[in-house]
Amino acid sequence: MRMPACLAVAALVAAGGADAGEPRRDSYVQSERDIAVEQPGPHEGTGTTTAYPFFDDAEGFETIFRKRALHPGASIGEHRNDKDEIYYVLSGRGELMLDGANRDVGPGDAVLTRDGSTHALYQRGDEDLVIFIVYRKRAAAP
Repeated sequence: MRMPACLAVAALVAAGGADAGEPRRDSYVQSERDIAVEQPGPHEGTGTTTAYPFFDDAEGFETIFRKRALHPGASIGEHRNDKDEIYYVLSGRGELMLDGANRDVGPGDAVLTRDGSTHALYQRGDEDLVIFIVYRKRAAAP
């Protein structure tokens, strides 16, 4: 039995929108439980992390907004930025290497890394280091 069109649309909205991976042009709410993905530490970092790539399917949206949990022993490997980027620490403790200098970071700390800056982030302690990461997408080559 076919579902009436109005029920199909309601089911689609309740499920969070279009099929997974299809671009979206609408305004919407996204839950981290629906997008969580386990990954190794980025930039050849260590250990295991959980990434929450919010709004990756939003067409024309120029901002990357990501939550990442660095589990005990995990890190974001040392790398040189090709854009300005912000890390905001939500919970846990970490050690930040920024342009050769190390410092501890914790809840409420915001880190601005500029284009050309070198940095890495290491989880410290028993609790996950949870951060938000925000930056502008780079323009695609023509």
